[in-house]
Amino acid sequence: MKKSLLILVVAVLANFATMAQRGYDIKVNLKGSKDSVVFLAKYLFDQTYIADTCKKVKNGVIHFKGKQELDKGVYIIVSEEKVPYFEFLINESQKITIHADVSDLGFTIEAPGSTENQQFFSQLKFGATKNKEYAAALLSAKEKTKEDSAKFMLKKIKQLESDIKKFDEEFMLKIKGTFLYDFLNLKVEKVATEIPKASNGRPDSLYQYYYYKKHFFDGIDFKDERIARTPYFDDRVKKYFDNLIVNMPDSIIKEMDMVLGKCNVGNLNFNVLIGYFTYKYEQSKIVGFDKVFLHLIDNYILAGKTKGLYSEETMKTLKERSDAMNPLLDGKKVPDIYMIDTVYAPQVKKMGFDTASSSKSITDLYYKNQVPLASMFKTLYEVNAKYTVLLFWAADCGHCQTEVPKLHESLKEIKGKIDFKVFAVQTKDDQFEQWRRFLVENKLTDFINVYDPVHINNVKTKFDVNSTPLIYILDKDKKIIAKRIAAEYVEDFLKTRDKLEKKP
Repeated sequence: MKKSLLILVVAVLANFATMAQRGYDIKVNLKGSKDSVVFLAKYLFDQTYIADTCKKVKNGVIHFKGKQELDKGVYIIVSEEKVPYFEFLINESQKITIHADVSDLGFTIEAPGSTENQQFFSQLKFGATKNKEYAAALLSAKEKTKEDSAKFMLKKIKQLESDIKKFDEEFMLKIKGTFLYDFLNLKVEKVATEIPKASNGRPDSLYQYYYYKKHFFDGIDFKDERIARTPYFDDRVKKYFDNLIVNMPDSIIKEMDMVLGKCNVGNLNFNVLIGYFTYKYEQSKIVGFDKVFLHLIDNYILAGKTKGLYSEETMKTLKERSDAMNPLLDGKKVPDIYMIDTVYAPQVKKMGFDTASSSKSITDLYYKNQVPLASMFKTLYEVNAKYTVLLFWAADCGHCQTEVPKLHESLKEIKGKIDFKVFAVQTKDDQFEQWRRFLVENKLTDFINVYDPVHINNVKTKFDVNSTPLIYILDKDKKIIAKRIAAEYVEDFLKTRDKLEKKP
């Protein structure tokens, strides 16, 4: 009985000890600081946030304290003028004391009692030492002749590079297995050292590229959320996707799946990468990159892998975007549309469609006039051409008023040389007179000019018309070969495409 009571007492004391350790207590003695306010900032992927503020700084004494533990990662002490002083690590222990002198941070910074921070600062001190050596060498070089100065500095730079390389290698070996290692490893370039010769006798550049790409993420634990709270994780990811991989939708999707597959679904790294990729490829103006955006929506967000990350309203919006965009991916056959040519506008107007006030009245009018309307419709699928330029525009759109005549003029250059037709859809049926005048004034007679006064197509949803002008280029089967292409590039696109298709 006594033994059981003793175990209970020990457990209670241990619990009190744990509670006492919760929270954070960071003291900084920053000699020479004139700040009255200092910030504690943290990284999160490519953003920096204020984690705490010390509003009572006096004689450089800074104190941050809180009851809840801070997220583990790399933090920055930031001056009143928002200028960073130095970085340090917050990991298992959240009780940290740091001493430094603003006049010489690199040489004076210390964190007694924090092994990882002391190791981190030792690297900073080594860098400060080498910078001092380089500055001294520059002064010495000024006293020499131009030729001797160049030789002297070349020798000194090689020596400094060798010293730094040796230090880094030994330092990384010494700290392996720590968060400091994981943090610094994010910026270590994994390059090939034993490079075979190519057929021309030179080092094989392809081998170097494939080695570098294959080992780019070596030693990086994507399951450790701390790496998202460092200044190097976002740089690593961005460099890989911006510079190393083939910039084509299928290649990007493959590499994106690979990187996301290294994370635990739903952890911080997974979520910040989903957010970054979604924003990056939704905003992309490159033709075909909507496929990447839709892959993220369909296979990650709507598939339930980001629970709690997006609100119900956002999920609903993303579902609507997916439904609208999926049928419009490159290679998909667009839906047919039934439009009315300008010549039939007076007849349709007499039918009363322009004054119909509800969907029911429009439907009733349609069925009442179905027979005469059938002969008036001009459909997209009836357009017989190797290429169809499907143009959506509005008579009151300022940008359209500039771009549509330019498009008409530029396409005259390839008329008769390339088999194409322009199916130009006026998106605002209530602006008939303004539209008709614009067509006449700009002599846009080469286009198939149509609109939808009957209201049966819903082109804005079918073709994702959020802004005008919007241009799709279709092949002979009405499959998308280009979309959201600027008017100024249509001529060159058709010339290039036609040239490629004529090659064996």
